[in-house]
Amino acid sequence: MNKAIVSLLALLGLGLAGIAQADEPQPYEPKAAPVVDNVYAIVGPITGRTAENDALNNNLGFVVTDDGVVLVDSGASRLGAKQIDAAIDAVTDKPITHVINTGSQDHRWLGNGWFAEQGAEIVALKRTVETQRRFADQHVARLEEVLGERFAGTEPMQATDPIDADRQTLEIGGTTFELIWFGDAHFPGDIVVWLPETETVFTGDMVYVDRMLGIHPWSDVLSWRQAFHQMETLEPVHVIPGHGQVTDMAQARSEAGDYLDFLVTEIRTAVDNFEGLQSTVERLTDAPPFEHLEHFDNWHRTNISRAYTQIETAAMQ
Repeated sequence: MNKAIVSLLALLGLGLAGIAQADEPQPYEPKAAPVVDNVYAIVGPITGRTAENDALNNNLGFVVTDDGVVLVDSGASRLGAKQIDAAIDAVTDKPITHVINTGSQDHRWLGNGWFAEQGAEIVALKRTVETQRRFADQHVARLEEVLGERFAGTEPMQATDPIDADRQTLEIGGTTFELIWFGDAHFPGDIVVWLPETETVFTGDMVYVDRMLGIHPWSDVLSWRQAFHQMETLEPVHVIPGHGQVTDMAQARSEAGDYLDFLVTEIRTAVDNFEGLQSTVERLTDAPPFEHLEHFDNWHRTNISRAYTQIETAAMQ
């Protein structure tokens, strides 16, 4: 074969290999970004759970106090927790003294065991722990399927002494942390962590930006909406959402709060006017203010359907 042709084929082969390699999912490496003072966010991708991202498709964060590090949420697995630990080590050599869980979805707490082994105290409200126990088996089964061997060694672990209150103030290393349950949201028992000194809120799954929030059968759209608006009264300057970029209340309101308002207001009107479920779904399918959000096409119609069922049930009680 002509040498020129051979060279051309070789170059084409290398080019195609490069394209194929570029198309392959790249591993996600958690990295900490400063928010304000000693507050940091670890912003996960807004894609779905994959082995490449170790199901860390959510946001976590931490605060460096005088006594050590307080971590907010712990990841979805033992391996993911180790990666979060490494991201913190890149910022400070202080030990992680506490882990606060904002919720019960897998990537908010299944890394607890790793941090407890390193000496951290796991902190959560009682209502959050109850939901963690309720969903533990379901979440483990799902992540074993998604993560495979990367889930090895992960054992569900909840706070051993959960806080039996809806609002609790903790003073840790000279920093004030307020754990607040405003109402059930994405999951029952979802809370926010409020840092009054820096006017910063870790919202957990109360707030999604950049991507569409999801209403599950166990979510409570009416409570979620009310809880969101109660959270607004904190008037935070810095918002670390459960998903999406670190932001402010303006974006949180336009992409989460306004969407919850839209669902509840429109569907209440539909129920009051005896408009059927399917008709309501079709009428509300186009929602231009929210169509830019990632996963809109996957979640929006489902959200309408589930919200309709919940609101109709509430109206009948």
